[in-house]
Amino acid sequence: MTKYSYYLLLSCLMFLAGCQTVEPLAIDYMLPADVSFPPSLKRVAIVNNMPEVPDNKPILAKEKKKDDFEIASRTDYYNGNAAIATESLAEALAHENYFNEVVICDSALRAHDVTPREGALSQEETNRLVHDLDVDFLIALENVQIRSVRKIKYMRDWGIYYGTVDARIYPTVRIYLPNRSTPMATINANDSIFWEETGNGPFVQGNLISEEELIKQASDFAGTIPVKKLLPYWKTANRYLFCGGSVNMRDAAVYARDKQWNTAIGLWKQTYATQKGKKKMQAAYNLAVGYEMQDSIAAALDWALKAQAEARIVDGVDKKDLTHLGKADIPYYVLTTLYATELKERKEGLSRLNMQMQRFNNDF
Repeated sequence: MTKYSYYLLLSCLMFLAGCQTVEPLAIDYMLPADVSFPPSLKRVAIVNNMPEVPDNKPILAKEKKKDDFEIASRTDYYNGNAAIATESLAEALAHENYFNEVVICDSALRAHDVTPREGALSQEETNRLVHDLDVDFLIALENVQIRSVRKIKYMRDWGIYYGTVDARIYPTVRIYLPNRSTPMATINANDSIFWEETGNGPFVQGNLISEEELIKQASDFAGTIPVKKLLPYWKTANRYLFCGGSVNMRDAAVYARDKQWNTAIGLWKQTYATQKGKKKMQAAYNLAVGYEMQDSIAAALDWALKAQAEARIVDGVDKKDLTHLGKADIPYYVLTTLYATELKERKEGLSRLNMQMQRFNNDF
């Protein structure tokens, strides 16, 4: 879920919580990776295919226009540390226990290039490395770029200086199979890491992370970034239950807290069949949550769509001017729509996830 969707959901729940009892609960579920590896690929080598960088100074540096509170602002671009990032990638993949064996070859394959270059491994290079390292395939770190924005502001209301460094890291990895002339896939990912300091001016300037340490920490972080695109991963998400309005809804909430989902589902179905409007919508929403907690994603989506249809009526969506609507005008419709969208994404990814987990007999 995007940050915008999260804050939209949070604001809707805050609005709804003032009107009735809403209880939060958490759910852990697995999402598929972007790449699917056949079960026969059990041993992988992580190799460093980044071009050699003899002197890692900023590639480009530029001053930015300051706002009223900024004392200084600077943007720098760096190459990452290939050895650190390669080791981090290997450790992150090994930690997931997805492959039987993860081997690291952090020696720079491009170290002997006369002219630094960025290029894919040839079929001959791939076959040789696969043979020498006794693995089934390769994952190569091809590039790591770092963009850092360093700012120092004076916070007048507190009489202190506030220094920040916000770095966005862009690693690129390629997957190589033996006897193939081109990479199986290229993964481009990015994420950010943040540092801050407060105090007097000299303290902030002296204690903000140095360029050398920034490159080291950002490179270590870079190795972890592609993992979610390479391997299935767990996600913790928030869910919510409507717990008031009738005896059935209150009793069902008690059963839900004790993980007795079948009993709770039976009570919610009774409410859905006998009530109208808001109560009917809330029962349908709870049913979606109940079925999701039992890993019945198709049934959960069906009930979420029913809740969305009821919410459309409850909030009077079709009777309102959509150009001037805010989230407070249609809170139930926003809540149910966000949930239905998330369940659709889960359902669409199930077949891919099952394929990716075949090596574990789909035990997850």
